[in-house]
Amino acid sequence: MDKQKLVMIGNGMAGVRAIEEILRENPNLYDITIFGQEPHPNYNRIQLSTVLQGDTTVNDIILNDWKWYENNNIRLFTGESVIDLDLKKKYVRTDKDRVVVYDKLIFATGSSPLMIPIPGVEKQGITGFRDISDCETMINCSEQYKNAVVIGGGLLGLEAAKGLTNLGMSVKVVHLMPYLMERQLDATASTMLKQELERQGISFLMEKQTVEITGEKRVSGLRFKDGSTVDADLVVMAIGILPNKALAEQVGIDANRGIIVNDFMKTNSKDVYAIGECAEHRGIAYGLVAPLYEQAKVLAKHICNKETEGYQGSVTGTQLKVAGVDLYSAGEIESGPDTKAIRVENEYEGVYKKVLIRDNQVVGTVLYGETAESTRLFRMLTQKEDISQMTSLSILQPAGEAEESDVASMPDEELVCGCNGVSKGTIVEAIHAQNLTTVNEVGACTNAGRSCGRCKPMIGEILEHTLGDSFDSSQQKEAICGCTTLSREEVVTEIRAKGLTNVKEVMNVLDWENDEGCSKCNPALNYYLGMVYPEYKDERVARLVNEKMHANIQKDGTYSVVPRMYGGVTTAEDLKKLAEVATKYDVPLVKLTGGQRIGLFGIKKENLTAIWEELDMPSGYAYGKTLRTVKTCVGKTFCRFGTQDSMGLGIELEKKFERIDTPHKFKMGVSACPRNCAEAGIKDIGIVGVDGGWEIYVAGNGGTDLRAGDLVYTVKTKEEVIEFASVFLQYYRETGTYLERTSKWVERMGLENIKKVLEDETQRTLLLERLDKTLARYNEPWKEAIENDEIKEKYYQVTTY
Repeated sequence: MDKQKLVMIGNGMAGVRAIEEILRENPNLYDITIFGQEPHPNYNRIQLSTVLQGDTTVNDIILNDWKWYENNNIRLFTGESVIDLDLKKKYVRTDKDRVVVYDKLIFATGSSPLMIPIPGVEKQGITGFRDISDCETMINCSEQYKNAVVIGGGLLGLEAAKGLTNLGMSVKVVHLMPYLMERQLDATASTMLKQELERQGISFLMEKQTVEITGEKRVSGLRFKDGSTVDADLVVMAIGILPNKALAEQVGIDANRGIIVNDFMKTNSKDVYAIGECAEHRGIAYGLVAPLYEQAKVLAKHICNKETEGYQGSVTGTQLKVAGVDLYSAGEIESGPDTKAIRVENEYEGVYKKVLIRDNQVVGTVLYGETAESTRLFRMLTQKEDISQMTSLSILQPAGEAEESDVASMPDEELVCGCNGVSKGTIVEAIHAQNLTTVNEVGACTNAGRSCGRCKPMIGEILEHTLGDSFDSSQQKEAICGCTTLSREEVVTEIRAKGLTNVKEVMNVLDWENDEGCSKCNPALNYYLGMVYPEYKDERVARLVNEKMHANIQKDGTYSVVPRMYGGVTTAEDLKKLAEVATKYDVPLVKLTGGQRIGLFGIKKENLTAIWEELDMPSGYAYGKTLRTVKTCVGKTFCRFGTQDSMGLGIELEKKFERIDTPHKFKMGVSACPRNCAEAGIKDIGIVGVDGGWEIYVAGNGGTDLRAGDLVYTVKTKEEVIEFASVFLQYYRETGTYLERTSKWVERMGLENIKKVLEDETQRTLLLERLDKTLARYNEPWKEAIENDEIKEKYYQVTTY
């Protein structure tokens, strides 16, 4: 029997989840074709903010890679839009004049950012925050401009603001309402959130209505209804979304706010369905992922002729993490005349909890700063549990007294993964039925943990409880990429045990599924080989494109060139070189970077080699997974507060470790006194001068999850500082996972465990010996290094990752 032809317009999270469910119900029923406007396979939009903030890459958030489509015989056309369809003859036509017939058609067209229809909205420098392209726009702007304004104080706007702050921009958030996230938080929680974000460097313009975007071709500022103005080089609009319904309306399918569907996700047109943010069910167009995944299950059953009661709508609970602060809300958030509230507020620890009760039932909850009770409260709300026999303490533990969740007492129906609607019972059943032993296996089987990922620790606890003595904590691994099931530890062990010496050999011997590897494993394997073998000859073709080019690629295809300036110190001669090159090659932008260097932006690819040769300066490795910068203040030589020679020590550290490969970018800071002008407290290694010595801090991070560095030692001499930095850096190199920052590494390894290793004399000696061997291969002059890399003949023709 011939398969029916299923065509889906859209390649986003909701639509592809529906396809996954259809394949589970009946993998042989449909011949599937998918059209996606973006040039990417299906990716996790929830994680876009982590890409913007630099914690992950686009490849890290891919949910279904190209091979998944191939393995499931799905025809995927990316970068291609359906512009017309015939409901009678049952075919679609694309902007590339491709015609595909269908038996069943699914609209999964998602939504677009709502752009305020005001004068100037068409100017350059205006963007939404909905897709990868928007992230790239913001990242590129941050490298050229200073002032960013985000319009919208909801979740998306705050995530964008935090990301832009991390990228070094001065950020103001404009919000029409008096409180941030007013749909999810009450006034108290909103005020606490605003105060925390202000501490993190974000400014707010509340109760402001934007009426005009000023500037000529590019935005230069905003004008508000009250007559006030604000400067802006970049404007991000995050005020809401509009369901993409135009094509459906164009051919006569009923639509209101979105494409109208019934309980089986059917439109008013035969054999045509809609799902996700483009769909409107019982007057509601859902934007959160959990309801969309519920819709996907219903649609899959119905379209595969399986019995289902249909989609009944969703009561949503919103579990969020904004700028390192946990938030949760569900149901009603404001008290009314017929509701009573239980409140707990702890200003010192930044914790606030409120539960609203009506007729002995929980009808709403708001949690700020501590959300451990969220799943239990959500269950009480959705199941309308009678709480008349419960005390306020048993309903809501006071801040600071909440006990760790006990999976043994957790009921089977309690949701573990809110994004995907997966309960404890479903996970336990899957563990038994499929002999699952790892968090990743549970995710692959049930989808739990595949969206925001915050439930993974709980999944691990359920695994441990369910498997009992057979639970093996060493198996709780994460494969380095989709080309293999092997973890970082297993790959490194195999490299050592089998004497594998190059990337291709590793892939062949260890049975890689993809013979060419992918953008995640190629640079990772190249790094691990270099870490194992100090004499390893670097395989430059395996590196990320920026490292191959010795420059950061920009959105328009040009590059940035950032020479190294040790400790931020330069000379008149080097400044003259930079000026001459900028003039000769008509460089569009010359900018002081956050790393105390001068960057040249807008360089054409064909000019890179000549520019580096004429500058005759070492690269600052602004693109590399290596030591980026050692930021310094002027120190005691010039500053009246300085107690130590911060510039001298910073330059010595930078020259010692420059160009050495590390699992992720690595930054240092050296301040001459506790005033900490070099921001040493948020560096991978931070050093602060004090009377008689130096304080050493580690694992600081100014990124998404702001983390203050941990004070590990106070030493007397710069030699002690350099020795500690050496052993710390080498131990991180040897045990860190590729693309794992020190802040995450220290939390995973445990600071006390790391200190035990570094304080062991035998271990210290061995670490220093291995570091010295590795450093030896980086001692060649910069000019000789780029000639060895064969930039002129090779780099600009290699495969890019």
